[in-house]
Amino acid sequence: MAKNSGLGRGLGKGLGALLGDDAVEKEPQTAAAIDEISLDVIDVNPWQPRTEFDEGELEELATSILNYGIITPLTLRKVDDRYQIIAGERRFRAAKMVGLDKVPAYVRDVSDDKMLAVALIENIQRQDLNPIEEALSYQRLINECNLTQETLADQVGKKRSTVTNYLRLLKLPQDIQVGLRDKLITMGHARAIMGVEDEETQLMLFHETVEQGYSVRRIEEMVRAYNDPDYSPADAAAEDDKASKPAPPKKMQTPEEYKALGSQLSSYFGTKVSLACNAQGKGKITIPFATPEELEKIMEILDTARQN
Repeated sequence: MAKNSGLGRGLGKGLGALLGDDAVEKEPQTAAAIDEISLDVIDVNPWQPRTEFDEGELEELATSILNYGIITPLTLRKVDDRYQIIAGERRFRAAKMVGLDKVPAYVRDVSDDKMLAVALIENIQRQDLNPIEEALSYQRLINECNLTQETLADQVGKKRSTVTNYLRLLKLPQDIQVGLRDKLITMGHARAIMGVEDEETQLMLFHETVEQGYSVRRIEEMVRAYNDPDYSPADAAAEDDKASKPAPPKKMQTPEEYKALGSQLSSYFGTKVSLACNAQGKGKITIPFATPEELEKIMEILDTARQN
C-alpha cells in the first residue's frame, strides 16, 4: 500500500480548508500512484521556505537511502516537460549524493498561486524548520496568501500567540536572527532579548549571551534591570544552569554620582537628560528633543563644546 505523501493526512484539515479539498485528496492506494521520475528532470521548489540544509543530516539520510531506498516518495508537480518539488527536497538532495538516477514520487496538480501555500504549510507542519525560517514562512503566508494571523494560526494548527511570537523574531537585528538560525541562542533567549526595545542593547545582550553562555533566566534578569535602572534583582547565579560561568552583578542600579551627573547634563542641555548605568559601568545617555529646533540647539551646544 502506498504511503500518503504528506499533503493529505500529514497536513490535515487545515491545508484542505486553505487550498480546497481537491488539492489534498488522499493518494490512490495503489502502486500505480507512484511514478519513477528521473532526477535530471526535477527542479527544486523556488518557494522552498528552508534556507539551510544540514550537511550532516543529509549524509545520514543519504546513507539510509543507500541502504533502504527512499521510503517516502517525493511530491512533485508537472511544469511543462519538467517536474518541480512540492515536498521532499532533502530526499532529492540525498538521492543525488548517492548517485540515484530516479526517485519515487507522487505527481500532483497544483497551480502556481497555491504552490507557495502548499510548500510553506507542508514544511511548517513537518516541524523541521529553524525559528527564523518558520517566522519567514508565516510572514509570507500572511503577505502573499492574504491571510490574517488568526486564519493562519487555524490553518497550521498553532495558537495565534505562537504565530505572533514567531513573527516578532523578524523585528530583531539581523545578527541576532542569524544567531538564532545557527543555534547560537534558543528562541527562549531571543524572546527574552526582545524585552528591550533599543537595538544596541539587544545586540549587546546577544553577544554577551553567546560569549558567556547565559541562561534565559539570566537574560530576563538583565532585561528587567536595563528597563528599570533602580531594579535590584537577587543574585541569580545560584539558580543559573551555567554555574561555571561568571556570576551576574548582584546589584544593577544607577549609582548616586551618576544620577548627579544626569542632573548636571540636564542643566547643560536645557532638557531632561536620562542617564542609566549599572554597577559594571555600562549604560546609556538619552537626550530627548520635541522639535527640530530643540535638536538644532543640542547640536550647537555639542559643536561649541567640541571646538573648546
